[in-house]
Amino acid sequence: MPEVGSFCIGGQLQVTANIPGGKPGPPATVLGGGAGTSPINGSAWIEGPMLLGSPLSYPTPRKPDATVMVGRSKNPTFPVTESIFKVTSFSFSPTPLDVVIGETKGPVGLKSVLSIGDILCLSKLTYKSPKTNAIGKLNWKGKVNVNGKTSFNGKSTTTGKKVINGATKINGYLTVTGGCKIAGFLKFGGSIVGTTKKFDIPHPTKSNHRLAHSCIEGPENGVYYRGRLINSNVINLPDYWWGLVDSETITVTLTPHGSYQELYVKNIEWGTKINVLNNSGGLIDCSYTVFAKRKDVADLVVEYEGNEPKEWSTVGK
Repeated sequence: MPEVGSFCIGGQLQVTANIPGGKPGPPATVLGGGAGTSPINGSAWIEGPMLLGSPLSYPTPRKPDATVMVGRSKNPTFPVTESIFKVTSFSFSPTPLDVVIGETKGPVGLKSVLSIGDILCLSKLTYKSPKTNAIGKLNWKGKVNVNGKTSFNGKSTTTGKKVINGATKINGYLTVTGGCKIAGFLKFGGSIVGTTKKFDIPHPTKSNHRLAHSCIEGPENGVYYRGRLINSNVINLPDYWWGLVDSETITVTLTPHGSYQELYVKNIEWGTKINVLNNSGGLIDCSYTVFAKRKDVADLVVEYEGNEPKEWSTVGK
């Protein structure tokens, strides 16, 4: 191949895959020319593959990776060290059409394998996709608005304010360092683990005050039922207790009202009815509290080895 110096093309450059001297194929007319029209001056149509930059980026040029391959420039006359590919609109107003990949009429696939990826958007970044998969560590600094459904598989770290409008699903462990405020309904499919569990509400009788109560802790998953017996000796437990509690764990506390009464529990029938008697023979007037252990969940493991809290059903596994 002969070597030439600089040359200038005043019209259109066409490089085809035809045999030298052959007639250009019909695709050459897409940039003007043919059918009585003039070619677009300053344009170029190259059949490809085409390599820009150093061939060292593509060690097997006989098997091209793409129609257009771009590598870092190794031009000794004017080496470019900053970027390999750059699109700028410095003298014009920015528009979403400055860089276009694909079109709405047909699908286009895009794969990016990066060692370093930095995106600096000075005004607005809009990303629309019916499904987004992210694998790895995700760090957000600043405000994030999500309209729709967001699924995270892995670790997600967010620094700053985050606003999510729509359903959010997290498959994995969520760690929040700091406060977490929820203004609506909160549902848990498992257990709630914390140092304390309490409610904190505006004070019902004092202005500019709040009222806080803490839950009573115990070494079991227990429930209670309370009320008062007046001229009756039967405590009828709720119907659902038959399927909720272990009847062998039921305990009863009786408190007489008005006068001393020799009250005692005669028997408990099928975990649904408690018969109370007054040994002194008088009428019964008392309050009662009934406790029992739930049977619909696993027994609570009170002590176990480890430095982090675990779901009691997984302790020892």
